[in-house]
Amino acid sequence: MAFCLAFLISIRHCRWAMKLCPCGYYNHPEVACVCMPGTVQKYLNKISGPLLDRIDLHVEVVPVPFGELTDKRLGEQSEAVRDRVIAARKIQEERFKDSKGVYCNAQMTSKMVRNICILSDTELLLVKTAMDRLNLSARAYDKILKVSRTIADLDNSPNIRTEHLAEAINYRNLDRDTWGS
Repeated sequence: MAFCLAFLISIRHCRWAMKLCPCGYYNHPEVACVCMPGTVQKYLNKISGPLLDRIDLHVEVVPVPFGELTDKRLGEQSEAVRDRVIAARKIQEERFKDSKGVYCNAQMTSKMVRNICILSDTELLLVKTAMDRLNLSARAYDKILKVSRTIADLDNSPNIRTEHLAEAINYRNLDRDTWGS
């Protein structure tokens, strides 16, 4: 295949990378893609929807302009991020202390997702709209709820809020029917 799939541990926990088109410049902020019309979609169709469904986070990474690399503004310190992750893992450890074999949100069963990821009417409407507009699968729905629960844990929030759901939905880039068209 023209793109690289690197499977680590198992398909359930795989990490992979792929160029978005044969020339490698689709969606590049500075260089135009030179692929013929239809080539990009044909190229992207080489990876199946059911495989994409099994990947929790889809993140498109574009090259960072030199000006941003040399920017003197400070971002969040690694220690602060580490502390948030440790706190979120402790929240999850407590949440699943009575659940044999489950230690984090990603391991929740569909039944657990329904019991733990309780949404208000506003949040349900947001997910319903995303499901309809983006033509997402039931598996993607569960992934969105698990990821939004993790984002809420990182935010030290007892409830999943609209912004947590919106961020999780945004991580489903490759599910979108219009991606690559």
